Amino acid sequence: MPPSDPATSERLRRLRSLAWFLDNSIPLPGGWRIGVDALIGLIPGIGDAVGAVVSAYIINEARALGAPRSVLLRMSWNVMIDTILGAIPFAGDIFDAAYKANMKNLALLERYQLDPVGARRSSRAFVFGFSLLLLLLVAAMIAIPVLVVILIVQLF
Repeated sequence: MPPSDPATSERLRRLRSLAWFLDNSIPLPGGWRIGVDALIGLIPGIGDAVGAVVSAYIINEARALGAPRSVLLRMSWNVMIDTILGAIPFAGDIFDAAYKANMKNLALLERYQLDPVGARRSSRAFVFGFSLLLLLLVAAMIAIPVLVVILIVQLF
């Protein structure tokens, strides 16, 4: 749906409000802002999972608004990083407050709404680069043990 469609505009307005509530709604001294997501993340065991579920709602709305897979994958990456690193005690809570995955995802969705071709292109480049990095890591995980075994065998 085009951004000028009233239903799309209303949906985007609600998502902006939700992302702001989750990531920027609480002012702190020094001009910093955190959101409810950072506070929920303080609850041991379930806080980050609850935050991820709420963040998944934004991704689902982006899907309903027609965002392509590449944009949805990039949004999912933001939530995954936020959830995994946010689960680290103390340091993860600070990361969670600073990373603001929901605001990043809103920006990705709004960019897609304004420039679908450009957003799709940059998201595809991100997905391609990430896939290449993952492939290199897997190759290294296989190659390093093989090289170690070869070196050990050569010693005997």
